[in-house]
Amino acid sequence: MKSIVIAAPHSGSGKTTITVGIMECFRRRGLTVAPFKVGPDFIDPGYHRLVTGLPSANLDGWICPPEFVRASFAHHALNADMAIIEGVMGLFDGFGGTADEGSTAQVARLTGAPVVLVVDARGLARSAAAILKGFAEFDPSVRVVGVIFNNVAGDSHERILREAMAQALPELKVFGCIPRDDGLHIPARHLGLFTAEEHPLSDEFLDHLVEVIRDRVDLGLLWGAANPLDAPVPRAEPIPCRTPAGPVRLAVARDEAFCFVYEDNLCLLRRAGAEIVTFSPLRDERLPDDVAGVYLPGGYPEVFADALAANAGMKESLARAVNGGMPVYAECGGFIYLTRGVVDGAGTPESLHEFVGIFPVTTRMLPRRKALGYREVELAADTIIGPAGTLARGHEFHYSEMEEMPADVERAYRVRRGPVDLGMEGYRYRNCLASYLHLHFGSNPELAASFVARCRSYATRSSA
Repeated sequence: MKSIVIAAPHSGSGKTTITVGIMECFRRRGLTVAPFKVGPDFIDPGYHRLVTGLPSANLDGWICPPEFVRASFAHHALNADMAIIEGVMGLFDGFGGTADEGSTAQVARLTGAPVVLVVDARGLARSAAAILKGFAEFDPSVRVVGVIFNNVAGDSHERILREAMAQALPELKVFGCIPRDDGLHIPARHLGLFTAEEHPLSDEFLDHLVEVIRDRVDLGLLWGAANPLDAPVPRAEPIPCRTPAGPVRLAVARDEAFCFVYEDNLCLLRRAGAEIVTFSPLRDERLPDDVAGVYLPGGYPEVFADALAANAGMKESLARAVNGGMPVYAECGGFIYLTRGVVDGAGTPESLHEFVGIFPVTTRMLPRRKALGYREVELAADTIIGPAGTLARGHEFHYSEMEEMPADVERAYRVRRGPVDLGMEGYRYRNCLASYLHLHFGSNPELAASFVARCRSYATRSSA
């Protein structure tokens, strides 16, 4: 199995588009491509899944322990011809300024995959070689093998770039030079790109992207450079397999409005004994039959507020489940769906799109980002995902703002950003736990085990 990291000196270099194009090219050649994304992003993995046909796992060395990152990579890359890891931000950008936790460089080192840098050449000539020299020599434990130049102005620009690289860094390969092309931009909105569930990659777009990549990138040279380092990656499972007495059915929301979920969260839930049953709050009239728990991931409920508000059957079904004591875990968009609803711009009562109403607050969208960053959580009480004192890590990213939660609604999370105490969050009503935070169960696999155990207990009581 070959592996490679597609990274960049900074965000906005074009690595997502180029990564998707390379994945699609290798797939069209009949190869099985295992996709990965560094960091906590949800949208890019959706594009990876769209073109490869396989789920894309997030690899994050700050959120998850290094051994979990290695094991997750080995697990999801098993039986693939090639593993392609898309980086995040700049190659060495992570949690802080003095270490590389959470960075693409850390994941490259943990997986043993060589790095190809995508460099935006707009406004650069010979200076591009200086940039690449700095990245190639910054950390000897990270093997940078070459570059793909993006936004190249023409033949003369390409010649200068190649000459500069041949003189200054002959050991690095120039895998390709991609011209400026407005037809290669993926549509975006406030939380980033449109999701894969909304089908933003038309057949025409993919055909054009593949044509450009084939013409401008030496895929054979890239394939040859994608040899892993000598150190073998352990082929281990993410957590020890448990063998409970039969699976417990867990309903997971998956549609255009609820699509932000870590693939390893689902993997860990399955290995803890859950049978994942997907459903659509947009289209289904009620929860699936015989489920003993519900997982409401994040997404774009505000974009689909009209349809969600109109689906009275699903709202009533969820409310009955929560009020009946069923374990329900909700993150960000899933949390918003459990509130009274979303209000339009002016925030008037008449503009309210009514949601499930478990939590007595409304949500409004903001023109600017409200929160972004890594979070660490300590459970302040016994919950459906673990006892008091349990530690977990995750990420927060949203443009919405809720009304202040009433004081009588229990707070179950003590939240920190590094050494900074961000106060209490994680709201609980009966066996329903909801938060703006996306927790990665790989940060503490007991989260998944605890949730499934609580679902199993509910199923046992319900059938008695």
